[in-house]
Amino acid sequence: MSEEKKNHSKVIVIGSGPAGLTAAIYAARAEFEPIVFEGMEPGGQLTITTEVENYPGFDKGIQGPELMDTMRRQAEKFGAKTMFKEVVEVDLKAQPKVLKTDDGEVYTADAVIVATGASARFLGIESEAEYKGHGVSACATCDGFFYKGLKVIVVGGGDSAMEEANYLTKFASEVTIVHRRDEFRASKIMVERAKKNPKIKFKLNKVIKEILGEEKMGAKMVTGAILEDTKTGETEKVDVDGIFIAIGHDPNTKIFKGQLELDDKGYIITEKGSTKTNIEGVFAAGDVADSVYQQAVTAAGTGCMAALDAQNWLLENGYDD
Repeated sequence: MSEEKKNHSKVIVIGSGPAGLTAAIYAARAEFEPIVFEGMEPGGQLTITTEVENYPGFDKGIQGPELMDTMRRQAEKFGAKTMFKEVVEVDLKAQPKVLKTDDGEVYTADAVIVATGASARFLGIESEAEYKGHGVSACATCDGFFYKGLKVIVVGGGDSAMEEANYLTKFASEVTIVHRRDEFRASKIMVERAKKNPKIKFKLNKVIKEILGEEKMGAKMVTGAILEDTKTGETEKVDVDGIFIAIGHDPNTKIFKGQLELDDKGYIITEKGSTKTNIEGVFAAGDVADSVYQQAVTAAGTGCMAALDAQNWLLENGYDD
């Protein structure tokens, strides 16, 4: 990065989901005037979630985008500066840390909080994008409640797919697991648990070719899917009310490779009991460092932790002036 180092802040937060914005709230209240780079998906995965009913404090639920807008305003109220830019290059080993954004600007920071999240893998078909948040979801614990008495599909063959399918039987009248092969990556115990569940059916050697839907009262909704047999190429139409994609997540850590220590799945490794990474003054929060829970409330909790860890580090190293 040859550009002149400018735009300095004591704390920069990369990411604007529950983790990033909670970190910004705490850092701003500590008068560090953090900069938040919102990235390609401002607000994180909650912006493609409709009703959020499992976030504490909202007994009547709240729309995902509304929740994130509220968090953003709260952070800005205390002095955080949010910017609709994506960080494309970093030098975290430098002090101050150096970050370059997609518009060519260069920023420096004494401490950095990485909260870039993890992106759910989707099928990549056109109709899927059309119905995201309107019957297509990648989070059963977020959206399963809305499918009481309805029929749903779970796509995938790993442990997460089996877990999502079993969880959805609490609400749905029927859950069909669609998998492109006739063998599963899931552990034997998880497969057996799914097979023993009377509400779960299987369609193997199948892929979703198209998601069907319609618009009612101004809102889109899924009504079915076209499945294609991976061996014969034959297609069939199935009537369902929701489709849950459970083929994994990818942590958004590409720009940190070679600097931050990552596990074999690409998630940032943090010090046990804290959000500290292998680089002094760099902290990680939310789904980017969590391959297990991946919930808005746990992300927010680690965002708080990261801000407090950063605050303590800044004070201990004389960056409080």
